[in-house]
Amino acid sequence: MSQPSVLTPTQARALFRTGAQAATTSGWCRGYAQANLLAVPRDLALDTLLFIQRNPDACPLLEVTDPGDPHPREVAASADLRTDLPAYRVYENGAPVAEVADATGYWRDDLVAFLIGCSFGFEAALSAAGVPVRHIGQDRNVAMYVTDRPCVPAGRLSGPLVVSMRPVPPAMVDAAVEVSARRLGTHGPPVHVGDPAALGIADLARPDFGDPVEFAPGDVPVFWACGVTAQAAVLAAKPEFAITHSPGRMFVTDVSDAPPVPDAPL
Repeated sequence: MSQPSVLTPTQARALFRTGAQAATTSGWCRGYAQANLLAVPRDLALDTLLFIQRNPDACPLLEVTDPGDPHPREVAASADLRTDLPAYRVYENGAPVAEVADATGYWRDDLVAFLIGCSFGFEAALSAAGVPVRHIGQDRNVAMYVTDRPCVPAGRLSGPLVVSMRPVPPAMVDAAVEVSARRLGTHGPPVHVGDPAALGIADLARPDFGDPVEFAPGDVPVFWACGVTAQAAVLAAKPEFAITHSPGRMFVTDVSDAPPVPDAPL
């Protein structure tokens, strides 16, 4: 297999479709946006959409499908959301009941799928700017934490902000802020730099999702809003059914994550 970073999204999705590759997609398909998958029954879709719209930093919405339709129309027209991710989690009444490589047998005619942008989309740009991405070098998933910052509620949905964390050398923090702020389909600049206690995080060695990441001497923790925020809010409402991506195993889109080119002056 080619290096994951140089695969096209079509090649990556074809590999995931075989069920043979369940790795985290961090570092895959350099230059393309990745997305969280959240599929909920139609009767919860409006509350989910409102929650996403009211919390755009955590939930940059890339696309919503029609009920029952597993095929996105805009971000990857040839894809199938039932098969083209490395791994899925299936929930009943807010509790996980299965983790599978193929969700076809669980997909329902009333499911509305939301594709929410992911911070993996700016990691290649961080590396290009000289900012080390520690979890990729350590072959780990990114560390994610539930904070004490409340999101704006919507209908049945409420909950705290979830963040991803990357250790960054102090001299590179400004570059990390600038690079992430300009990438499309991600979460913008960090929400916090430094002391995790300011976000209500007690122990960086014990993430709520993903893997703990080792710091190099002098590194400071940098926190970005995370698309798992919407997933956590939905599951806290204990819907009778839902399907999500498995943490860190995202949907790779055909959308470039490059910032737009400014119009030439007249």
